[in-house]
Amino acid sequence: MADSSLSSQPRFAEYDAIVIGSGPNGLAAAVCLAGERFRVLVVEGHGSAGGGARTEELTEPGFRHDVCSAAHPMGVASPFFRILPLESHGLEWIHPTYPLVHPLEGDRAVVQEHSVEATAERLGRKDGRAYRRLFAPLVKNAEKLFVDLLAPLSLPQHPFAMAGMGVRALPSALSLARAWFHDEPARALLAGNAAHSVLPLDRSPSAAVGLMLQMAGHAVGWPVAKGGSQSIANALVSLLRQRGGEVVCGFPWVERLEDLPKAKVYLFDTSPRAMARIAADRLPEDFQKRLRHFRHGPGVFKVDYALNAPIPWTAEEARKAGTVHVGGYLDQVVAAEAAPWKGQHHERPFVLVAQQSVCDPTRAPEGKHTAWAYCHVPNGSTRDMKEFIDAQIERFAPGFRDCVIAASTRNTEQMEAYNPNLVGGDVIGGVTDWWQLYTRPVARLNPYTTPAEDVFLCSASTPPGGGVHGMCGYWAARSALSYLERL
Repeated sequence: MADSSLSSQPRFAEYDAIVIGSGPNGLAAAVCLAGERFRVLVVEGHGSAGGGARTEELTEPGFRHDVCSAAHPMGVASPFFRILPLESHGLEWIHPTYPLVHPLEGDRAVVQEHSVEATAERLGRKDGRAYRRLFAPLVKNAEKLFVDLLAPLSLPQHPFAMAGMGVRALPSALSLARAWFHDEPARALLAGNAAHSVLPLDRSPSAAVGLMLQMAGHAVGWPVAKGGSQSIANALVSLLRQRGGEVVCGFPWVERLEDLPKAKVYLFDTSPRAMARIAADRLPEDFQKRLRHFRHGPGVFKVDYALNAPIPWTAEEARKAGTVHVGGYLDQVVAAEAAPWKGQHHERPFVLVAQQSVCDPTRAPEGKHTAWAYCHVPNGSTRDMKEFIDAQIERFAPGFRDCVIAASTRNTEQMEAYNPNLVGGDVIGGVTDWWQLYTRPVARLNPYTTPAEDVFLCSASTPPGGGVHGMCGYWAARSALSYLERL
């Protein structure tokens, strides 16, 4: 899946811009700058570009597993990606029959269909009516909302749409689910979406994250990238090279800016603490200290499976979904997501499962399948959670263990060793509570800038946060452009 034609070393001694790190945000920043005819270099320590959007054969030959990200509602919703010709560079989105299914007990499951109406019809008269009231206005204004939600804190371009979102998003996910819905299916569906916030579900703004993802499922779907998430990175690299940019993989470990060629600006697709270390000679000590104090939340324990058959979910609809939320009822999901914040490992964790091969046969040899799963654990945890994840899947898909040919696991330390941006296994770039959601990485008028005018941060530790959408990189690049145009 990696592009073997990437440069092995920089072509020039000096550039307009150098991006450290080749995740989707770093590549988005580079594409943006190269589109303005600046000479851009991306350096990557790993052997392939992609960061959180890589695909590798982790189990057996022919089984392609997404190393980090799997389903991509934000990739399709991204205002920046939508204006890029990524399809002409090999990216193809595949939409499963159902974006998301959340099993309950036995053969019961709540299904998020592509339309609000079809989803509401499954929820019964009372909750169906509430579901329409909650989501129909959001989906109607989704394109406007994505513009403002995937941007740094500022006066919204679409204030009325954002006001409607804000009224709904202010409570915790637990409060919102109980206030709007009477029965478990609708409550559980919202809880599963909100769990992507990696916040306790009785804490705000967990509802905001849940609403945005659920809205995205209706507005743009939860597709997978054909061939693997690496296809997203490869398309960005291809477009960057077409615009004259370079990507060097296997670049020696960067300890300081002097290890890089000269540049007019440097953009860091790294954790805040990595930028503090590398740019220490350029940044005031108090600013470095604030970067080092950036808060990271729970990490993940991840399992990739090579399967001899699809997962045998008891709920028929789950067999046709790209993503399956495994955790049961609302209170069960709430308890599981609270545990990592207390330093605990829940014996029935909430498990996010992606089964890309259900709709993308390129992921596995003919007749075989892949599955991707993780649960949240305390930051830095080394506990092996595979048996607990297996048991949760088996709980809703009896016979699952008999389908497993091979499995590959990674704990939080191994996740960080593979990708240093995943500090303690944190896959979303830092805690997403209200304070840090829009002041990431530190409270500053322009969150992408630093006291060094030519040094910028463009990773998921800046607004709007985690997800494969490239918007952190885009906004950082716009800030860098303002500086370059003044030179």
